[in-house]
Amino acid sequence: MFSKSRLTCALFLCFVTRTIAQFDMSSNQNLAVYWGQNSYGAVNPDDPANWQQPISYYCNDTVINTLPIAFLDEFYSTGNLPSINLANTCTSPLFPGTNLLNCSFLASDIEYCQAAGKIVTMSLGGATGSAGFTNDTEAAAYAQIIWDLFLGGSSTMRPFGSAVLDGIDMDIEGGTQTGFVSFLTALRTLMDGGSKPYYITAAPQCPYPDAYIGTTLDEFGFDAVYVQFYNNYCELTNYNDTNDWDFSTWANWAETVSPNPDVKVYIGAPASSSAAGSGYVSPSTFTTIIQQTMAEYSSFGGVMLWDASQAYANDRYDISVKDALLDGTSAPPPTTTITTTTTSTTTTTTAPTTTTTTVSITTTTSTSTTSSASPTTTSGTGSCSGVAAWQTGVAYVGGDEVTYGGDLWTANWWSYNDVPGGVSGDWASDGACV
Repeated sequence: MFSKSRLTCALFLCFVTRTIAQFDMSSNQNLAVYWGQNSYGAVNPDDPANWQQPISYYCNDTVINTLPIAFLDEFYSTGNLPSINLANTCTSPLFPGTNLLNCSFLASDIEYCQAAGKIVTMSLGGATGSAGFTNDTEAAAYAQIIWDLFLGGSSTMRPFGSAVLDGIDMDIEGGTQTGFVSFLTALRTLMDGGSKPYYITAAPQCPYPDAYIGTTLDEFGFDAVYVQFYNNYCELTNYNDTNDWDFSTWANWAETVSPNPDVKVYIGAPASSSAAGSGYVSPSTFTTIIQQTMAEYSSFGGVMLWDASQAYANDRYDISVKDALLDGTSAPPPTTTITTTTTSTTTTTTAPTTTTTTVSITTTTSTSTTSSASPTTTSGTGSCSGVAAWQTGVAYVGGDEVTYGGDLWTANWWSYNDVPGGVSGDWASDGACV
């Protein structure tokens, strides 16, 4: 964190250098955390302070490496285009003639996460998703649709605007596998011609082989699989039962069956007891499981958590998981250095100052803090000169100023369609306009 200081110079140049870890799929210390479904809010409707936040909220430290956006829940909806469901984050508007949400206000959030060295992908399917094809021809053509809407292609109807996602995730929990290999092969061809690395992952359930994507896993080279070790007999709570816990089976698949010999296998886990029907384990228990599995299997790639809202509400469960991963013996991922320059003018001359800092994870257990869901009021008055009036349909970020009801208001955090002074607590009153 950088604070303002009193520096005197005629033309002061401040260079701030951040060292950011690049994403490395070959690492065994990666943490993937799903975002988009507000899982905590779904089971805790009376605790809105801990509901899902915008995706950038989860990119302010180095804990999470991958954020799959959940979900593209229907392959073919109105207008033969997909639909996406992002729970409380984006509910409108739709692109004309489709059931596809226009969530372009999230572009800057996604790009913020990517600039922090994280990858952001689109997860297809989900527990209630309608995912599938009638034949290989249809499936191969669908690759172009996904490429144009979410990845390196172009379209007038991109749900996340200018943001270019880093790949897709196949969370298929129903239907048939018809066309999946053709779809993924065609998509991989498009990705290989892209201007940056793209990734394809899957989220099978732990019983092997997975009923809904098992054949596809055997025939297409995925980069990683986020195996769901919960809601099943092979879940984390049965780790000590060799008849049930089957990570070794998935490791053998990775080493002897997968077309990609470098595929990584993640332990998928619920981030709290309310995130799944069964399979949740305490941080201390999970630490032991993570470190023993990491030491035993070269195909181990890290951990997947469902989901971000649950992890943050559960005393930052993601931090305890990352701590366990970092206690392994692997070298840290490669880093890239980003330098930014700011300029300010004062009255006397001093030499330039250079500050270097490295973004690093806090390796102690911490407790999440949340803001009260009640409006904040500050006495006094504020200058409203040049400040625009609050509008519906506009996404605001923390620090943005608006006028409303004759008062000046400042956004406490990201806000969309929440009226200043309302129960959401999104806005702080700076007093009457003067």
